[in-house]
Amino acid sequence: MKTGRLEAFSDGVLAIVITIMVLEFRVPEGSDFATLKPLIPKVVSYILSFIYVGIYWNNHHHLFHAIEKVNGKVMWANLVLLFALSLIPFTTAWMGENHFDKNPVALYGLNLLLCATAFTILEKAAIRHEGKESTVGIALKSKIKEYASVVIYLIGLVFSFWLPAISLACYVVVAIIWLIPDRRIEKQMR
Repeated sequence: MKTGRLEAFSDGVLAIVITIMVLEFRVPEGSDFATLKPLIPKVVSYILSFIYVGIYWNNHHHLFHAIEKVNGKVMWANLVLLFALSLIPFTTAWMGENHFDKNPVALYGLNLLLCATAFTILEKAAIRHEGKESTVGIALKSKIKEYASVVIYLIGLVFSFWLPAISLACYVVVAIIWLIPDRRIEKQMR
């Protein structure tokens, strides 16, 4: 089966995830800029999560550009990823609403770790289906960024219970690592 329908469905889910996140904002009463101050934690949470959803959308696009066909295992792995990503609006809202308190920051980090794990499962399912010598198999031999991300997420999770600011810094570092476009697949497609 070709990848088009799966990509279109995934794009739609990610668009809904972003829409749900922005709908969490409530317009404050009053027209003074000071009334926006309580929204700052929510806006910061939203920006970080928007960047993460954008990173996953970008990498998902690149991954499926390299995959020729999908099977049931790839489709289920993709659904696991979409499930993990669909939790981001909830963890984002809880973290922003509670001004980056330890438990919401921990749950947010756990959500990010779940997303990373799900994406890795999707990559492995695609490689198993296409073969290790396929475009995607060759492109994704190196997992340095993936492993570094998991380690940093785990550090963030540990610190979330004592110093949530360090956890947030860890989550920002992983986002920065992935903001630089992953060229592994593009190099194989040339």
